[in-house]
Amino acid sequence: MAAQPLYTVEEYLAFERANDERHEYIDGLIYPVGECPTQPDVLGNHADISANLVGLIHEQLRDSPCRVRTKDTKVRSGPTQRRMMKGLFSYPDVVVICGEPQYHDEHRDVVINPAVIIEVLSESTEARSRGKVSSLPDLEPALTDYVLVSQIAPIIEHFERRPDGSWSYHVYDKIEESFTVKSINCTLKLSDVYARIVFPEESDEE
Repeated sequence: MAAQPLYTVEEYLAFERANDERHEYIDGLIYPVGECPTQPDVLGNHADISANLVGLIHEQLRDSPCRVRTKDTKVRSGPTQRRMMKGLFSYPDVVVICGEPQYHDEHRDVVINPAVIIEVLSESTEARSRGKVSSLPDLEPALTDYVLVSQIAPIIEHFERRPDGSWSYHVYDKIEESFTVKSINCTLKLSDVYARIVFPEESDEE
């Protein structure tokens, strides 16, 4: 198999802006954004969980300087060197921005001050989402929380930036549990995040 070509940040942005389809960029490599589930129900779970998260967070941010956006927002969450193959650009399923959005350049199509990124894991993106964890020490200073949400079981992983810049890790795997994203003062109950979700094993038992 031929090696995948590498691109600079500038080449990626030019390519992305000329295409109708969306792509992520991780240190020189370009990946198409999209769901490729083998089970249609899984795609539905992804959409429902994402909608639940946006609704829950939006309500709690109503009187705060932060806002929640869906995966239509492209963010730069890692340091970049424009003419070199280094950087992280993605379309998170859910992103919270605190204060006014700041942008990568005059095109104003890449937000560079995400505070919270939430990814709903899927077959086609889980490995890539987990791979970003290794980049946490180098991510933008504005980013305080990185959350991974399973769609096949009630499991949420929360990476939280400590004051010294290191990251803590917590996992929640009981439907009656809840956790707080302290940086934006939002509490999420797993029962609310997974409202109306039927997990694959539950569906098989019916």
